[in-house]
Amino acid sequence: APGTTAPEFTLTDTAGKPVKLSDYKGKFVVLEWTNPDCPFVQAQYNADAMQPLQKEWGGKDVVWLAINSTNKDHGEYKTPVQMNAWMKDKQAAPKAVLLDGTSATGRAYAAKTTPHMFVIDPAGKVVYNGAIDDKRTARESDRKSANNYVRAALTEATAGKPVTVPSTAPYGCSVKY
Repeated sequence: APGTTAPEFTLTDTAGKPVKLSDYKGKFVVLEWTNPDCPFVQAQYNADAMQPLQKEWGGKDVVWLAINSTNKDHGEYKTPVQMNAWMKDKQAAPKAVLLDGTSATGRAYAAKTTPHMFVIDPAGKVVYNGAIDDKRTARESDRKSANNYVRAALTEATAGKPVTVPSTAPYGCSVKY
């Protein structure tokens, strides 16, 4: 919930390197729950809506971590090679793509959907939790006209202002625990 300390985690990125949330203490961090098989995630990436956010905020020293919490025993689980290939094909630009094959991190955050977004401030507190935007559809054409909650939260938080909309109901496909 907004205002609470973000749960610590250590996950392996697609290059096999361990990544801890605490590695980024002192920075703003975005957590993006993702699953390439989800039509809502596909709409974001096919419409080139997620990638500009990743590039824009990554260029402003915000750490963007994409997390796939699909359980390794589920049919939609992706290997590191598959996740890398998909992200490269979509010209995505997260700092790292993390695999949570046990789903433990997804459960710790109570991630409900893909996408489900979290913004964490430099003190390690959640300042935003919820949907990527206000267009609760998987239509690519809706992405450009959407009110992007993550952009708004980052704009306010990085300027030292309170986040006006700290929580929204996430939408998309269920996380495949």
